[in-house]
Amino acid sequence: MEETKLFLITYFAALLGVIPPGLVNMTVAKTCVEKGKKNGLYVALGATIVVIIQATVAVLLAKYIFGNEFVQNILLRAGLVIFILLAVYFFIQAKKRGGIEHKSRKANSNSIFKGMLVAALNIFPVPYFVAIAGALHIGVGATYDWSRIIAFILAASMGSFTTLYVYVLSFIRIEKQAEAFSKYSNYFMTALMLILVIVTLLRIYYS
Repeated sequence: MEETKLFLITYFAALLGVIPPGLVNMTVAKTCVEKGKKNGLYVALGATIVVIIQATVAVLLAKYIFGNEFVQNILLRAGLVIFILLAVYFFIQAKKRGGIEHKSRKANSNSIFKGMLVAALNIFPVPYFVAIAGALHIGVGATYDWSRIIAFILAASMGSFTTLYVYVLSFIRIEKQAEAFSKYSNYFMTALMLILVIVTLLRIYYS
């Protein structure tokens, strides 16, 4: 009963956490537009694999990350560099002319690796899952309760995948305006990265 409650809370927390447009879900949507629905689904699957790893790391390190200023500063500085590089990349992509290059729509493993890479660059789920784990008292005590940990990891990954799959399904609506979506989604991602750079700088300054 306790595991079921934990699963549901974590599932909906992960699901809601991925709803706002961000690096991973926008990449899924862009891939659907440019390479087809199956490739977008593969990106979502690849991202979910990394979410499983991130949730596992977050739970196992929760007791050490809470209150550890050194680890927190390392994560913030690493994130700052990544966000700056991504902002430059998306801005260059948005400035490219000639519309969308519709590549082969045959789904392949490259899309899975793309999803894994994009999700790995997105470090925010780790502190997010750490906060959830701490609130639910998972991995914070002296010993690990593996049944609760497994329930947490499964819920986090399934909740994230559910939202990403919704983005895949919404591909049908945005396909008619594929070129405009691709262009402005790159501008949106540039703005998002710049906002994250500012937020990260403020957190570093006030930490």
